[in-house]
Amino acid sequence: MRRKAACAPQAAAQIIPKISFSAMSTSYNPQTIAIIGAGKIGEAMIEAMIDARFFKPEQILVSARRSKRIEQLEEAYGVRGVSNKEAAAQADVSVIAVKPQLAGQVLPELAPALGPDKLLISVMAGTTLKQLSDWSGRNCPVIRAMPNTPLRIRKGMTALCGSALAEEHHLGFSQAMFNTAGRTQIMDEKLFDAVTGLSASGPAFIYIMIEALAEGGVKSGIPRNLATELAAQACLGSASMVLETGKHPAMLKDEVTTPAGCTIDGILKLEEGGIRVTLIKAVEEAARRAKELG
Repeated sequence: MRRKAACAPQAAAQIIPKISFSAMSTSYNPQTIAIIGAGKIGEAMIEAMIDARFFKPEQILVSARRSKRIEQLEEAYGVRGVSNKEAAAQADVSVIAVKPQLAGQVLPELAPALGPDKLLISVMAGTTLKQLSDWSGRNCPVIRAMPNTPLRIRKGMTALCGSALAEEHHLGFSQAMFNTAGRTQIMDEKLFDAVTGLSASGPAFIYIMIEALAEGGVKSGIPRNLATELAAQACLGSASMVLETGKHPAMLKDEVTTPAGCTIDGILKLEEGGIRVTLIKAVEEAARRAKELG
């Protein structure tokens, strides 16, 4: 099996723990999983699960619209390519990762192969538990997951909720699976539109901030590549400080802001530009659009 070359980790990179089924509850121990619509997010899940020893390659089935895509995944990871219907029939767990607009077409085709002994997990934005349950026959436990793209480098954030038929062990399994690629939180589905606006869309907002910070560095004489690295590492380090110290961001900001120093002058310009209101409105607008799509 030929695997893709991985980037060399930095010294301070987080070590991904190896997870095995023996460490999980024995009440639910699926042996096969299918990624239906294996695009970038699906591939990231495959790689994370294999690297964490959550599933072996031979336990993973994949389907995609293009046969060439299936061949690429088979060659890269040693998984087995099948059709959508074969995937749902043979797998204990089916992860549906097709485009949301195709869900109403794909899920009814899978419904005959689904049932109380199967688990359906959706990573499609804007598709509700009710829609997923209706389209899949209403007799299968369903988990709705909302990951974000940093999942591709094991730094993702995934929100999870379950249908009425989903039990604690279904949520526990799903949480353990997505933990191989970052962090997870189980929450009420009513928050999912807001989660989409904040967590799923948020990386794009952060990229704009990194780009703008780097431009400020270039304006001040720093070479572009170096300015981008400095800005990105500042964001990474700041985010890690929030998560690892548990301190409120305002407290951490105050630790950087010395009286009559340069930071407070920079903050004043940010406030003049309305950065707080702009970011709040960006999240609010993205959440509104997510609700429309659902």
